[in-house]
Amino acid sequence: MAEQLVVNEIYLSLQGESTFAGVPCIFVRLTGCNLRCSYCDTAYAFAEGARRSLPEILAAVRELAAGYAGMGIPGHRLPLVELTGGEPLLQPNALPLMRALCDEGFTVLIETSGALDIAHVDPRVRRIMDLKCPSSGESGRNRWENLAHLRETDEIKFVIGTREDYAWVREQITRHGLAAVCPLLCSWVQPLRPEQQHPALRPVPADHTPISRLELVERIIADHLPVRFQAQLHKIIWAPEQRGV
Repeated sequence: MAEQLVVNEIYLSLQGESTFAGVPCIFVRLTGCNLRCSYCDTAYAFAEGARRSLPEILAAVRELAAGYAGMGIPGHRLPLVELTGGEPLLQPNALPLMRALCDEGFTVLIETSGALDIAHVDPRVRRIMDLKCPSSGESGRNRWENLAHLRETDEIKFVIGTREDYAWVREQITRHGLAAVCPLLCSWVQPLRPEQQHPALRPVPADHTPISRLELVERIIADHLPVRFQAQLHKIIWAPEQRGV
């Protein structure tokens, strides 16, 4: 039997985050996640999905990429391909899928929570790794050993929803010398709409104070924080709760 993955959706859109924001990208969203972050906007990927073989997935990616044949940006074929979730590294067959995509010449990204070992991901893959802030309810799951495996082509993402998160991020950047490791991304927590709520999500700690997007940006500037603020383009272009974008 061919290797399989449980896939939630595969679609072509624009990369909404990271240093590749705005670039055409094929997203392979895998099913399942071992975390329940307070702000999670893809709870539908916790369980929804269907088994697909690696050849099927590769064929779907090739079909979506066909219109870009021969096109690229400096150093990268278009479109990009990103594995996301859920948590893609929960499924072992994500590793051979990423290898196969790299072998075909795609620039491959993976969005991962930082709670699982990233050491075995193909070195050609650009790893966008979260460090979970306290308001997520999952900061105790951060796998700090992953920092030793990061390269300059990887990226660390902080999702910030409270003033306490911001203070924590500033402390981690200094404590671990993160600015010298790889690009650092800061996202603001977009409040969930009622239809996005899931009963299993962690509560935000009661002693936290929400931070607005404006306050977050002004603090980043005032503190000379060496980060890239990102505004999640897909939530600006489309409705924040829309799927497949």
